[in-house]
This record gives sequence, structure tokens and C-alpha cells, in this order.
Amino acid sequence: MNGAPHLAVDIAGETLWLLADKALYWPARQALLIADAHFGKAATYRVLGQPVPQGTTARNLQRLDQLLHDYPTRQLIFLGDFLHARPARSGSTLAALQAWRARQADLQILLIRGNHDRSAGDPPAELGIEVVGEPWTMGPFALCHELMSCPGLHVLAGHLHPVFVLRGRGRDRLRMPCFSVEPAGTLLPAFGEFTGGLAIESVPGRAIYGALDGAVWQLV
Repeated sequence: MNGAPHLAVDIAGETLWLLADKALYWPARQALLIADAHFGKAATYRVLGQPVPQGTTARNLQRLDQLLHDYPTRQLIFLGDFLHARPARSGSTLAALQAWRARQADLQILLIRGNHDRSAGDPPAELGIEVVGEPWTMGPFALCHELMSCPGLHVLAGHLHPVFVLRGRGRDRLRMPCFSVEPAGTLLPAFGEFTGGLAIESVPGRAIYGALDGAVWQLV
């Protein structure tokens, strides 16, 4: 399968770009949308004594910096679950976020509060992030964390960490993060590493776009 770093799709009368690095770009607004960063998730598990990978926050921020370099962005929008849990509010995770924010001091950032944000608490004030509840209306879209009914608006959301399972011969299987686009709403894949995913199925009216290895393409 051949893919490209981004794929343009028409949704609710607007052209949106699905990005291979599990984000969405709205060229007309120069807005970059990200769902489920879950900063500090690995650190939270280590606090609980679980042996999990290190460096996930640094890698996620490096990926984010690259996206901001590649796609001119006036506004960065997190569709919920910015921080994974309260332990992420201190220590190395917070220090990394503060250093990143200093590099992106002029960037306008909006967070649509998700379920993990409600338990972790809003990001520290020094990060300069505006926090709002869902849904947040922007043009023809309702920006949410979870899919919900918003009559007359197309919902952009995350929360489920959608993945699609490709099945090959025998028992070969490949799980890949994906975008799921339906008439009423679009699900974004989880941006953060170490987040897991929920397998979604192909159903009538649902277009599925896989994002893997620097490319994005339509699967269904």
C-alpha cells in the first residue's frame, strides 16, 4: 500500500488533512488538532512500580515540534486527555512540558477537557493553555473529547484510540492507528505513545484511514 504524509478529505464542507503522525490539520484555520496525548502516562505507571518504557513524553513532544514545523499553525487544539493522571503534574513530565511551552511561547493552545483531564486536573497555569468544556463550536465542527450528538455540526473527537486490524494469510494481523470518518463525526487516533487502542470495524457509511510508518491512506 502506498501512502503520503497527509491526505486531504472533505468534511462538513471544509478540507481537512489527516496526518500520518496521528493528528489532523485544518489549513483554512491553520489549526492542528490532536487527541489523547496522555502526557505522563508512563511516568504514572512507574510511580505505581510498573516497568514501562521511559522517554515517551520527550518523543511525543519531539513529534509535536516536527508537526508544528511542517504545518503552519496558529492554534493547537487538544481534543481531551492532555495529562494522563495527577502524577504527571510534577517531576520530569511537567519540566519537559514547561521547556516545550517556552519553545512555543507564541502558540495559542486550547484544550477540550476530557475524562482524564477531569481526574488529573487542568494543566498548570504556567503552560498557558485555555481549557474549555465539550462541545466547543468552531465553524461547522463540534470539538469534543467523546463522540456525542451535536445536531447540525460534525463532531471531531478522540477518546476511543481507534485502531484497525488488517488480517493477512494464516494468523497474520497488523493493528494500526486510524481515523474513522462518518457523516456525523470523525474519530482521531490517539497521538500519545503507550496508549493502546480499540479495534473498530468496517460498517456502511464509515471511511477508515490508516496511519502508520509515516504515511496515511484509506483502508475502507
